[in-house]
Amino acid sequence: KDFAEAKNLIMCTEKGVVKKTELAEFSNPRKTGIQAIKLDEGDQLIGVEMTSGNDEIVLVTHQGMSIRFHEEDVREMGRVTRGVKGVNLDKKDRVISMKIVDPDATLLVVCEHGYGKRTDFAEYRIQHRGGKGIIAIRTSERNGKVVSALTVRDTDQIMMISQDGKMVRMAVSDVRAIGRNTQGVRVIGLS
Repeated sequence: KDFAEAKNLIMCTEKGVVKKTELAEFSNPRKTGIQAIKLDEGDQLIGVEMTSGNDEIVLVTHQGMSIRFHEEDVREMGRVTRGVKGVNLDKKDRVISMKIVDPDATLLVVCEHGYGKRTDFAEYRIQHRGGKGIIAIRTSERNGKVVSALTVRDTDQIMMISQDGKMVRMAVSDVRAIGRNTQGVRVIGLS
């Protein structure tokens, strides 16, 4: 997002808490830093995005669920506040990624066993924040759980690096765009 267009910062935590704060709140930083969000014990920040005030957000979880909502569903808050529920998570689930919807792009979701897929943002219907969401990718024994989600365009290239240090660079166009409620294709071969 172009910094000149930015009005707010949207933050998201692993436990599904989202917070919107006006960018102007961060205009006078101190040498020691300033607090941006109050985190619950055991929670951590997983993403921060600049928004225009009229954007839509997608959250993707470890279990393959997703929720898309308008940023107006999140009221503006001061810096030293907790935020509100962005997605209703199962006990063993957590948020992996938060992305801004780009109608000219697709959402690439990658799972721990090297499978992934791209899906048009139009496949993710708009909901109200705080719901369970809908399936982004089928997690299974073959796929494993979700490890990452990115907003990508056909002209982009991506690099994936495994835990063992194996790296693959590929054109995004090599990963075909398919439906939301599917398992995807192999994007990196893992031992």
